[in-house]
Amino acid sequence: MMNNFDDIQKLGKENMDQAMQAAGNMSKSLQAIAAEIADFQKKSFEESSAAMEKIVSAKSLDKAFEAQSEFFKTSYEGVVSEMTKIGEMYTDMAKDLYKPYEGMFSKLGK
Repeated sequence: MMNNFDDIQKLGKENMDQAMQAAGNMSKSLQAIAAEIADFQKKSFEESSAAMEKIVSAKSLDKAFEAQSEFFKTSYEGVVSEMTKIGEMYTDMAKDLYKPYEGMFSKLGK
């Protein structure tokens, strides 16, 4: 009887340790994602301000359209690149969250 209680207690401790490890990994990943998004927003704001100054100071309508087109092109490429990077960060987070449970799932499969 005492052996079963010790086994249950050990299993509960292992599960709690795995849950705490997963929570820690998730917290770190979410902080990194939030920092990445904040950096991108700051960079995007600075680039938008610079582009607006360039458009407003253009000497002709053609130059203004050219500056605007270039801004839209670089902005689109930047957003696609950033979303790809953030998507990869979420994928890495999911992998990190799964790691503590790999052993348990492999035991269940046997």
